[in-house]
Amino acid sequence: MQKRKIFMLLGHPDKSGFCGEIADAYEEAARSAGHDVTRMNIGEMQFDPILWRGYRERQECEPDLLRFQELIMNSDHFVVIYPVWWVSMPAILKGLFDRAWLPGSAFRYIKTKAGNRTIFWHRLFRGKTARIFMTSGTHPLLVRFLPGNVNAQLRWGILWFAGFSVRTDWFGPAENIPEHRKARWLERVRKLGLKGR
Repeated sequence: MQKRKIFMLLGHPDKSGFCGEIADAYEEAARSAGHDVTRMNIGEMQFDPILWRGYRERQECEPDLLRFQELIMNSDHFVVIYPVWWVSMPAILKGLFDRAWLPGSAFRYIKTKAGNRTIFWHRLFRGKTARIFMTSGTHPLLVRFLPGNVNAQLRWGILWFAGFSVRTDWFGPAENIPEHRKARWLERVRKLGLKGR
């Protein structure tokens, strides 16, 4: 089995819940298999999640955002764990991508000879893979049926846009989980961690 450089991001601000357990299980299994694993917990990162002037002016990245960009660049595989809150990701996680997913760091627009931006872009992370682990208080089938694909924003609009090949695991309902179900879910996470997937 090929050893991989894995970067993990726990996108729940509180690492003590089930998302934290998923992150711990994956990290422990991946390390035990010899993969090179680095992890950041969003609740411990220091950065302003608000893009105050949109993309009209460049907002300097704080050290944690620069480290995030560096770890993405140097990894083979990116793992994101987060809860579905109000059919989306937590605001701080969206703010992280608003601030760090910038032209030149994750993608680059193709320009004409005159220097004007076209609708086409280079996907700077092409060839990399990603795994999303999501949890929700509601059953995933019900969430998909009512508001639609809540995973589209991160999977397609952010990660695929930058070149990642992405797979998703969605666990729910993830509140008051019976122990046998939690054990089964965490076993799946461990198996993926062992394989570096």
